[in-house]
Amino acid sequence: MIPMIERPFWIQRIYQAWEKRPIVWLSGVRRAGKTTLAQMFPRAAYQNCDLPSVGRQLFDPESFYDSLDKGTIVIFDEIHRLEDPSRLLKIAADAYPHLKVLATGSSTLAATKKFRDSLTGRKHMIYLSPVLWSECTGNFNIKELHRRLLHGGLPEPLLSETKDAAFFSEWMDSFYARDIQELFGIRNRTGFMKLLHLLLRQSGSLIDYTNLARLSDLSRHTVKAHIEAMSIAHAVFLLPPFQGGGRREITRRPKCYSFDTGFVTFVKGWDSIREDDRGLLWEHLVLDILRTVVDDHNLLYWRDKSGREVDFVIKGGRERVDAIECKVNPDHFDPAHLAVFRSLYSEGRNYVLSPNVKSSYQRRYGKLKVDFISINQIIELKRP
Repeated sequence: MIPMIERPFWIQRIYQAWEKRPIVWLSGVRRAGKTTLAQMFPRAAYQNCDLPSVGRQLFDPESFYDSLDKGTIVIFDEIHRLEDPSRLLKIAADAYPHLKVLATGSSTLAATKKFRDSLTGRKHMIYLSPVLWSECTGNFNIKELHRRLLHGGLPEPLLSETKDAAFFSEWMDSFYARDIQELFGIRNRTGFMKLLHLLLRQSGSLIDYTNLARLSDLSRHTVKAHIEAMSIAHAVFLLPPFQGGGRREITRRPKCYSFDTGFVTFVKGWDSIREDDRGLLWEHLVLDILRTVVDDHNLLYWRDKSGREVDFVIKGGRERVDAIECKVNPDHFDPAHLAVFRSLYSEGRNYVLSPNVKSSYQRRYGKLKVDFISINQIIELKRP
């Protein structure tokens, strides 16, 4: 049984979201810990929407809400299992704004046709990522980066002493059956799973729809539709390129990242992490934390047609763009690509994120100033 480990970072984010909106939509892949997190709110009215009895209780929303005290936290876990979830949430937001509502689901709210109302202006959306590296070194008491990279960040495999391949196989089967087939009606399991394995194997690379279609025996149109479904269901994340007008920049092709390093190492058949593999996997962990502090539409990468690249670019106000490079060993940082980027876009801060930086420091490379920081410190940076 998985122990209930406190997750104050996410609890605080949910409370902050309630200050802006009465409804918080907590999404994330299955077994990421949504239910466990939802059960950490004391004296909350917790409703497991998988149970038929709960569906019957919520058939009359007004009677249910009238029975609750002012300021009560209401949890609707797996709310998409209900017949009309958007009506339930809309009534709460409009007629009972004194309540705090947390609704959870495996996918984004738009993934199911049951949500006839987008709840515009009533909800705040939070994506629960796999366990952040800052949480590993904190409450999860896991100090070995190797373990987090190899096992991934879903709580069950992360806390397991050995990597269990059966967990990852079972998860992928369940993901297809309950998220993809049920929500999107995709029937070609063989083609879909072949494409998913390809994306996991190529995680962190520029996406090539034509090549993926050839390798998966699917049409290019079908590949794009399947990847959109995977993105909505949080299995992959598409990172768009930053384009500021440079003639030789990559302007269209996104990079595709797996939601979790454990699945990358699983499809590659790795039972250990080589030194050369750590950099790309560390990039995934940095992306996780960036997505919690930066709006997705402000988070990009930069690359030119000569292959010079900046791992992550954060758009700010006016012409400001912050640049982030990921290095397991900060001593191996080469500023050449960053210098080219800054010759085109001079406004913004430069960061190198490393698990081996305990206290931040700054180095100069000619006119270029670079701050070396830990992944914990990135949380404290202001959102653009």
